[in-house]
This record gives sequence, structure tokens and C-alpha cells, in this order.
Amino acid sequence: MSHTLHLLRHQRLQRSELAVPASNPAMIDKAADSAADFVFLDLEDAVAPPEKLQARKNAIQALNDVDWAAKGKTVSVRINGLDTQYMYRDVVDIMEQAGDRVHTLLVPKVGVPADLYMVDAMVNQAEQAGGLQTRVGIEALIETALGMANVEAIAQFGCRLEALHFGVADYAASMRARTVNIGGLNPNYPGDQWHASISRMVIACRAYGLRAIDGPFGDFSDPDGYIAGAQRAAALGCEGKWAIHPSQIDMANDVFSPPEAEVAKAERIITELRTAEAEGKGAASLDGKMIDAASEKMARNLIDTANAIAAKAVAAE
Repeated sequence: MSHTLHLLRHQRLQRSELAVPASNPAMIDKAADSAADFVFLDLEDAVAPPEKLQARKNAIQALNDVDWAAKGKTVSVRINGLDTQYMYRDVVDIMEQAGDRVHTLLVPKVGVPADLYMVDAMVNQAEQAGGLQTRVGIEALIETALGMANVEAIAQFGCRLEALHFGVADYAASMRARTVNIGGLNPNYPGDQWHASISRMVIACRAYGLRAIDGPFGDFSDPDGYIAGAQRAAALGCEGKWAIHPSQIDMANDVFSPPEAEVAKAERIITELRTAEAEGKGAASLDGKMIDAASEKMARNLIDTANAIAAKAVAAE
């Protein structure tokens, strides 16, 4: 193990992330009572320009009126891009009027670390000016060729950054990639055309202590396609996926929850290794297979996730 080690900066259960246009208060109310781990109130792509100001007001009202934490939710706001006229007021108004209620800000189309520096500086000043005791996190959407080209540098940005998300729709447009739908696969490509990009983002996340989240799957009438995409993302190391429709929440929660049998095996791995350790051995055998220190690390990842899911269930009772 290298002497340089970046531990996970902030653990949050993020199996499912429900995207909700803040221009629609009725959808916000339903999201609050959903089974999603995360809800992000969208001020960006899902909101038409004439609705931007009202959507911001709706988001602030929802942050203040709903006890999101009591409902077992982490609540985020996707602000508008740094290249728009809306972004600065998004940050200022949200922080000044609901800075002690929002958990994270999701920054779209991050291309260089300086994009995060700007948002971080604004949030920091707002917290100081308001005397806020809570600390708002920042999450970054990697959804352009520039963002992916700089993903390692972006992941190294410290301070509030907690997670990177793969925004497949804008990424496909930025790459001029041919795809059948948002997050879907082109049948002319031999495999998953997003594999290399998601893998690169996940590597950057794990190297620098960030959560890795897969983005949307647009065809909510295709549950099999959604599940397959989520399973591939999980296999690469993502710990959650967006839901653009309530029907996708349970699918995400299921895919990114470790099965009971796997958790039980993980616990057995740790028990067997402790027994071997007491006997002066660095490895052991379980079900005819060798297990060692690396096996314990993988086992603890499963157990930590299972514990977080159990804690959420208890809090919701």
C-alpha cells in the first residue's frame, strides 16, 4: 500500500438518486415520501428558462418546509452551469435562505477544478456570513469531454467535494457518440460503450476518496435495460444510480444493496481471518477458496453498505 492514502471523505447512502424538476412542486412532495436515498431538486436541464426563477423559489421552499433528514433522505440541489446567468443567484439564494437545510450542491458540466473552486468559495463565504454551523457538500457532474479529460484533477479538488456523477446524456452529446437513448447502448458497439468512461471516473473517485454515482437511464418503460445498466455500473464500482422516474427507485436500491447471502459470507470471511490470525497465519480457506487481507477489504465494503442500509431502515421507523 502506498504511503499516500485518500480515505473516503464523506459516507452517504446513495443507492438511488431521484431527479426532480424544481419547477414542479407536486413532484417534490412525492419525492420526499419516496424510497430514494437521495433526492436532487433540479434547477438546470429539467427546467425551461422562463421557469428558472420560480424553480429556485420552489426549491428553497421545499428545503425549508420538508424535514428531509427525518424522511431518511439526503437532499441536493443541482444548480445551473457556470456558463449561465442563473448560477450565481442559485448558490447565493439557496445558501442565504436554506443553507442550513441543503446537504449538497450538484455542479453540472464540471470541466476543470477551477469550476469547483468558484462554487466552493461562494458557499464558504455564505456559510461564514450566515454563521451556519452545517457544512454543505459539493458533488460534480462529469458530463463533457473536457470534464472526463480532467477527471483525475477534478477528483483531487479538496474541501467540500464528496462525489462524482457520470452524466451520460450530455457526455454523449459532447463526444458526438451515437446512442439509442439516454444511457442506452448502441447495438453497433460490441459491448458497453460507456464502460471505459465510467471506469475512468470510478478510478479517480476511489483514488481520492469520493463516491462514484452512475447517471440516468432515459427509457423508463424499459426496466430490464435500467437494471442491466445499473448492474454494469455496480460491477465497475459505482455505489448508486440516478432515477429519473419513481419506478426506477426500487430497482436502483435493489441492485446496489448487497444480498443477504453475500453479507453473511463477508462476515464469515472476517471470522475465518481472525481465527487464522490468532494461529499466526495471514491467509485462510473458506468454501475451498483462499482468503486473505484483500478479501477482508472487499468483505468490509459489503458490510459497511449493509450497515448503512440497516441504519436508514431503523431511522425511518
